[in-house]
Amino acid sequence: MHKTQATLILDTRDVVGESMVWDERRSRLVWVDIIGRRIHLLDPVSGAHETWPTPDLVTSIGLRQDGGAIVGLRKEIALWDFGGPFRRIATIDPDRPDTRLNEGVVAPDGSFWVGTMANNIGPDDAPVAVTGDEGRLYRVDAKGAVTALSEDRFGITNTMAWLPDGRFVTADTMKNALYSYRWDRKASRLAERLPFFTGFERGLPDGSCLDAQGYVWNCRVVGGSCLARIGPEGRLDGIVELPCSWPTSCAFGGAGLDTLFVTSARFTMSAGHLAANPSEGGLFALKPGVRGVPANRFG
Repeated sequence: MHKTQATLILDTRDVVGESMVWDERRSRLVWVDIIGRRIHLLDPVSGAHETWPTPDLVTSIGLRQDGGAIVGLRKEIALWDFGGPFRRIATIDPDRPDTRLNEGVVAPDGSFWVGTMANNIGPDDAPVAVTGDEGRLYRVDAKGAVTALSEDRFGITNTMAWLPDGRFVTADTMKNALYSYRWDRKASRLAERLPFFTGFERGLPDGSCLDAQGYVWNCRVVGGSCLARIGPEGRLDGIVELPCSWPTSCAFGGAGLDTLFVTSARFTMSAGHLAANPSEGGLFALKPGVRGVPANRFG
């Protein structure tokens, strides 16, 4: 992997920046600040930057075929046209008030896959410890129908990537593990969970994206301060150091999909740490020497 250096391109100071996606039609980056309750839109060339407030926690975002977005909130999945109202199409775990949504990504078939977790954000937005495996994976189709993707439970659901051979890769941050699944077409569910990349000593796994060679780029949160590039066979290919301690999500963008953009967080950090490291929660960019693949669209 090419030697590369990441630079801060926007000092957003997100509490928890997440769910980065490149909108090639607009040539814009889109991402959320979960606890900051806002959605970002950035032109990385001109620096033009817009934000919109959300009515509650905003946990993920994806692009739609018709040009709008699909958004995960605290418990709800909503359709959203940039700047417009949120139109709910589904509620996840309506009978489980102590869970919330976390990761959400549009799948290759145009559905929206989302993961849940025990709510780790208190009424005052202070952190709450996650003590059990309350998370599950779900699929939301274009009509808003929700189906469970497996019976497996997760501490914190993170990472959703589809390898070229059809395997699905996801992570449990609490277990410091990425897993691979096969898609069972007959049952329309995930099957054959196997360890994919586990026990890496730099931080814990958060969001990931895929490059055109089929490698997974995984953000290493909770002090990892790096990206890990992982081969399709689950072996570490290389590490990119980052000037932030909690990188959270990443996406390839730019005209040639040759720039890797990375969001970060400042959740749980002390005032002293933030004073010494003011770029925590910012948006970073680097040229990794490989290209990405376009984002899937919902619908």
